[in-house]
Amino acid sequence: MALRSFSLAVVLSVVSAVPAAAAAQPTDRARTEALSRRAAERIQALQREADKLSADERTLLGDLRKLEVDREIKVEELRQIASEGLRVASDLMANEQRTLELETQESNSRPELRSRLVDIYKLGQGRYLRLLLSTTDVRQVGQASRTLAALAKIDHDRVVSRQRTLDQLKAARRTLDDRRRQLNLLRASAERAETALTQAARARNDLIRDIDGRRDLNAQFVAELQAAQQKLQLTLRDLAAGAGGAPADAASLPIRPFRGDLEWPVTQAGGRRATRSGTSPTSGGVDMTAPEGAPVFAVHDGVVAFAGSFGGFGNLVIVEHGPQTFSLYGNLLEMSANKGDRVERGQPIGTVGLAAAGASELHFELRIDGQSVDPLQWLRKRP
Repeated sequence: MALRSFSLAVVLSVVSAVPAAAAAQPTDRARTEALSRRAAERIQALQREADKLSADERTLLGDLRKLEVDREIKVEELRQIASEGLRVASDLMANEQRTLELETQESNSRPELRSRLVDIYKLGQGRYLRLLLSTTDVRQVGQASRTLAALAKIDHDRVVSRQRTLDQLKAARRTLDDRRRQLNLLRASAERAETALTQAARARNDLIRDIDGRRDLNAQFVAELQAAQQKLQLTLRDLAAGAGGAPADAASLPIRPFRGDLEWPVTQAGGRRATRSGTSPTSGGVDMTAPEGAPVFAVHDGVVAFAGSFGGFGNLVIVEHGPQTFSLYGNLLEMSANKGDRVERGQPIGTVGLAAAGASELHFELRIDGQSVDPLQWLRKRP
């Protein structure tokens, strides 16, 4: 494959340096008018495509703005979640400090309370009543009774209040822990949404850049066709004035504006199933399955730069469409075009033959501005 490609490159460089024999051939009015009509039709198609690209870009810009608004909303949600998370963390810290204070107070008061409970326990089942009866001074009974009642109530209230506060703190901590878990889930969800929105916005920006590039290329194609159309109009004017023939390049159309709109070199009835014959889309061209003897057509107007047998390609026809721009048709059974012939788009130049492996197929390549390109990107999409 490498040797074949190298040898072919040498042939292409040679035929590019040799003036085409068709340069001296006169053009006729019908052909020039047909080329002019084709240029006008392609300009209209490119303008329609440009309008569609503009509409697509407006839609994408609208989508992008909506995505940016949604992303800003998510960023604000994240900010609020972070703020509430700080507040919950602060409340949890305060809860822990209050719990620690109560536990410390309980620990400090525990010896006194334990001592009083032990004394009361020693009194037996009578407890406070026996303590009252042990008082010898009757006048002190009332005072002792009130003191004991107050102590009992203080002990009880202290235990109940502390326990109630601890229970409240535990309940508050559970609530705060639940809220913290909810905030973590909300933050993770908002972060995922914000990331998805950022990726979607980046994808749309990429599409917008792609559309801008295609619109620029579209404008270049229109400019090329308009320049070619002007030359065609000059040729028609000369023909009408009886000035005779015009140079061949003045009555031709550039191939670049027809990217994606070239006709297939074999008809659909012939199969048109194409497989790449190289290791990448831009190396080796494609092999198109078709019945042996099926006609092969030129994909664009041009001049036959080579027609003959070539190692690795069998019978090969090379059509030049402009400086360093060629279409190549290999594995031909027969060739109906000769070197120097001017061929029109869709004109038969040969028939499908057998490849080296024995299958009937056409080998097809495109070289644009001296570079091998993927032919499938230049041929019209199949319905």
